[in-house]
Amino acid sequence: MSSSDHTHTHTGTVTVTVYKGAGPITETTSSTSTKNLAAFAKKTAFAKTLCGGVIMEVTNAEQARIAEVAGACAVTATEHLPSDIRSRRGEVFRMCDPQLVQQIRTAVRIPVFAKARIGHFVEAQILESIGVSFVDESELQKPRRGAAAVGEGAAMVRTEGEVGTGNVVDTVRHLRAVMGEIRVLSNMDEDEVFEFAKRISAPYDVVWKTKEIGRLPVLNFAGGGISTPADVALMMQLGCDGVFIGSGVFKSGDPVRCARAMVRAATRYTDPGGLADLSYGLGEAMSGLDLEDEGGVRFADRTE
Repeated sequence: MSSSDHTHTHTGTVTVTVYKGAGPITETTSSTSTKNLAAFAKKTAFAKTLCGGVIMEVTNAEQARIAEVAGACAVTATEHLPSDIRSRRGEVFRMCDPQLVQQIRTAVRIPVFAKARIGHFVEAQILESIGVSFVDESELQKPRRGAAAVGEGAAMVRTEGEVGTGNVVDTVRHLRAVMGEIRVLSNMDEDEVFEFAKRISAPYDVVWKTKEIGRLPVLNFAGGGISTPADVALMMQLGCDGVFIGSGVFKSGDPVRCARAMVRAATRYTDPGGLADLSYGLGEAMSGLDLEDEGGVRFADRTE
């Protein structure tokens, strides 16, 4: 997302954007555009320092300190964990209170994200003014929205399933959808790439770059329903650059131990024996939610 307003519809990818005045990366002809490109390169380089890490959603300074001690690469400040938001469906959740963001920033030395509503660039401007490292636009979109989000200035994207459920199934489904479309894209000729870019409303140069390198040109983290070290390792083995963890840690029986285990799982994801060690004695995991519940309709298939 750039610093202009956009209209979005609901449906599985979440963008995380640094707001430093950078416009879409397709603007390449003026001195202003050169400045924008430099700003975009700077913020994506900063984002790449988080590669291979775990980002935890926290609601207070104490949780943020737990995340930092556990080895999280960053935290996202939010007033409500995903599971709490799910239990209060129908309410409007605005940006995090700046006072809470400042308390969390004071408590830790790692980067601090803060959430803004979809397309609400004034909330993003406020959060930037108080010094957050990243603005987290929790944007529930179709998986193919990733390339379009990059064109709007996103420094990273989050392929997300059903947050607050303790159930990783839809996160896996959405990530595989992204990977599948990239594989199809890699076999397209130039005309097909152009038509594909038009169809998904994404800049041609971003789509072509994705074809060339075989992946999105920014980091792609996974989030939603990740509640155990095995869940973390699963997403890493499927090709994610890192994971977001929300309720999975702080709704578990032992948040401190669980947080450490999940962070370590992100670096030991190819070692089944090591993952077994990390999974010992963690206590009860967050309760999982059957996604076929509530009238037999999959939550992720809703469009309201």
